[in-house]
Amino acid sequence: MRLATNEFLPLKNVKIDDGFWGKYQKTAIEQIIPYQWRAINDLVPDAEPSHAIKNLRVAAGLEEGEFGGYVFQDSDVYKWLEAAAYRLTIAPDPELEKTADGVIELMEKAQEDDGYLMTYFQIKEPDKKFTNLLDCHELYCAGHMVEAAVAYREATGKDRLLNIALRFVALIESKIGPEEGKLHGYPGHPELELALMRLYAITGDERHKKLCEYMINARGTEPHFFDGELKRRKGINMWGGYQERVDKRYNQSHKPIREQTVAVGHSVRAGYLFTGAAALAAENGDESLKKAMEVLWNDITLKQMYITGGVGAQVHGEAFSFDYHLPNDSAYNETCAAIAMVFFARQMLRMEPSGRYADVMERLIYNATISGMSLDGRHFFYTNPLSMWEEATKKAGICGHIRSKRPGWFGCACCPPNLARMITSLGSYIYSVGGDTLYTHLYVGSEAEADLPCGKVRIAQKGNYPWDGKISLRLSGGRYALALRIPSWARGFKLKVNGLAARPEMKDGYAVIRREWHDDDSVTLDMPMPVEFIEANPLAREDNGRVALMRGPVVYCFESADNGDRLDALRVADFSSFAAERDDSLFEGAVVLRGKALRRLPWESGELYRPVGADAEEEAAVTAIPYAFWDNRDDTREMLVWIRK
Repeated sequence: MRLATNEFLPLKNVKIDDGFWGKYQKTAIEQIIPYQWRAINDLVPDAEPSHAIKNLRVAAGLEEGEFGGYVFQDSDVYKWLEAAAYRLTIAPDPELEKTADGVIELMEKAQEDDGYLMTYFQIKEPDKKFTNLLDCHELYCAGHMVEAAVAYREATGKDRLLNIALRFVALIESKIGPEEGKLHGYPGHPELELALMRLYAITGDERHKKLCEYMINARGTEPHFFDGELKRRKGINMWGGYQERVDKRYNQSHKPIREQTVAVGHSVRAGYLFTGAAALAAENGDESLKKAMEVLWNDITLKQMYITGGVGAQVHGEAFSFDYHLPNDSAYNETCAAIAMVFFARQMLRMEPSGRYADVMERLIYNATISGMSLDGRHFFYTNPLSMWEEATKKAGICGHIRSKRPGWFGCACCPPNLARMITSLGSYIYSVGGDTLYTHLYVGSEAEADLPCGKVRIAQKGNYPWDGKISLRLSGGRYALALRIPSWARGFKLKVNGLAARPEMKDGYAVIRREWHDDDSVTLDMPMPVEFIEANPLAREDNGRVALMRGPVVYCFESADNGDRLDALRVADFSSFAAERDDSLFEGAVVLRGKALRRLPWESGELYRPVGADAEEEAAVTAIPYAFWDNRDDTREMLVWIRK
């Protein structure tokens, strides 16, 4: 029995018209996608060279040269193509489509006769294809190619990129699987699994689902594939050094996935793997796999997730740490990991429309994802700490991976194009249909059309979210149920239908109204948004004695640009002094929080230690801005989310 009983509306059915996300989508269209096109063509002077397009030209025989960049450099092109496809879905752009078609033509020329397409091996090590699935990202790049192909087919109706991807997938199917003579392997970096499920959805070809199923179920079984692969390579890794053993926890192959109860290892790999597994469980009606994903979801969100939604606490391995270990100043929190968790949440919602999944998805999109990009769309964070002291980033090794300023690009540039594809595809995360129920998971100004048993239904949503909790909706006629998510941050709400108070059924975090609707019926949802002070579980040691500020879904932080230096010397003594105020200086319509704090003063004696005595403090007027907006001014030397109380 298929578990995917709750399907999201496709992107083409949703049009966003929203004060917040409309600006981000405009930035994506006008800045991010064109900027990233220049970046992958090595046309940004102050950024690290990408080599990505050049590698394709060399592989196609159109240019002489060596391979440049990381082994997975091709994936930057594919993610750019995917974002371009979503942009074309939002609104036609003949010039962009022509550019994308040119890249696809280049890929055709670079693809080998048997379907192989990965420029690293084609240019640098043609005799080592499929010999190092552990490290070399062949299947990861194939996954991003597939995702781009599906998105481009849905946007334009063109099959050219899809055919390139299908040829490569067919080659992979001939090389990998349970049959005798094939590699009994799976990706070192998961991504192909979730992509195969997207491919299955568009083609209906069972072979694609079966390959995903094999890779999910084979992972972590004995004899362990990566052990055998390393032995066949005589311990030589992709960097030419000797490797004695495989760190199986790093890539989530330490146990079969149904036996894993704690999220470990590289957090992006985990998010992609769990997304693919959840999609497979939904299609196959696999209750045991669904249960395994619920266990891992709970471990991440209840014990290993930052208040912003960020995951992957430690720099070593870009990985999860351990339960409740959530350091702030050394937090890795890769932007891609937050985006992977958005994907995971969406797949869990397909199986079970529960507010706990949508709440996390919302927290992620307003905080841990878009913090990875400047408001101009041309500078990016790879890591997203919750405390930053610029001097420490330059002088203390433990914080050496933290940047005080977003650079223009990275040699390893997985995060910028990942952000572009998430922002441009956001319309496909807002609404879903389960049976005769139309679910609203996110409050984003938009118009949408859904197919319900009663026929086509239109919904239009307006509001000033996330700055205001008042939402209005207008609906078309028919007998169906409307389910509105009541976020976990909401301490109360008022719901009206055509101006009259409604008494909805509460189910799994959703207010459900089932009735015969008429054209232009209106629904209003009012959720008060007070300033809230949040504390962490005492087991989260870094945050004991501290509070974070939230208003609605938005996490706030303090910056030196507003509050001077020595932010860690501040403490909040009067919670009631904080109030919300509109401030357009960073983002039109944004709300900041202003209040009073006390700042501990340095000792005049200059001693390093002394017996406990009364501290000298001064009163300070302080301002907290949305965490996602930090480091958009020149004079940011410090940033702090958790403030002393």
